Amino acid sequence: MRLLLVEDEIDIQSFLQRSLEEAGYEVEAASDGKTAEKLAAESVFDILIVDLGLPDQDGINLILRLRQLGVRAPVLILSARRSVDDRVRGLEQGGDDYLTKPFALAELLARLRNLLKRNCPSTGEATRLRVQDLELDLLRREASRGGQVLQLTQQEFVLLEYLCRNAGRVVTRSMILDKVWGMRIQPDTNVVDVHIYRLRGKVDGDGQIPLIRTMRGVGYVLKDR
Repeated sequence: MRLLLVEDEIDIQSFLQRSLEEAGYEVEAASDGKTAEKLAAESVFDILIVDLGLPDQDGINLILRLRQLGVRAPVLILSARRSVDDRVRGLEQGGDDYLTKPFALAELLARLRNLLKRNCPSTGEATRLRVQDLELDLLRREASRGGQVLQLTQQEFVLLEYLCRNAGRVVTRSMILDKVWGMRIQPDTNVVDVHIYRLRGKVDGDGQIPLIRTMRGVGYVLKDR
């Protein structure tokens, strides 16, 4: 399991990173929001721990920004803010659980396990999507084509997942903005076209038979046969 730890107190960060790695997690650590955002945009994480008192921005703003980028992984907020209002605000603004400092490591690990369990697909729900030789592992958040792993960003994976779930059907830019970005950006933006261009370069590159097709004036379709 890959975990992004966002904590600016170096002693706590070092302790948590060491403890989490001993517990079996693969940990990337960031001391500020800007670094955390860059890591989350460039890679896929199964779960995040976010401190609210970051040096460059409030942790709540970071969580909101990550959600806008398409990060769906559960977020455990870790904070010294103990009031009910702070906890409610954290949970309402994108956090999935809230743990106050000081904390017991055993409780933190238990909360992580519960979040991961809650975030896993239920029994009987598909954990893989397959379109021709393109396969998505929804648990590992990993995509491959012809057996070769594709190096996708978090946002690209979410976009490809949406296309796969609608394989053979044309999806408009408005539909993509709604389902992938939650319409949190201007509808006249070219962000969809830019991400489709980059995604196509990874999915359909190296002489592969093109799967992602552009329907001019309408939207896009992932060819299913």
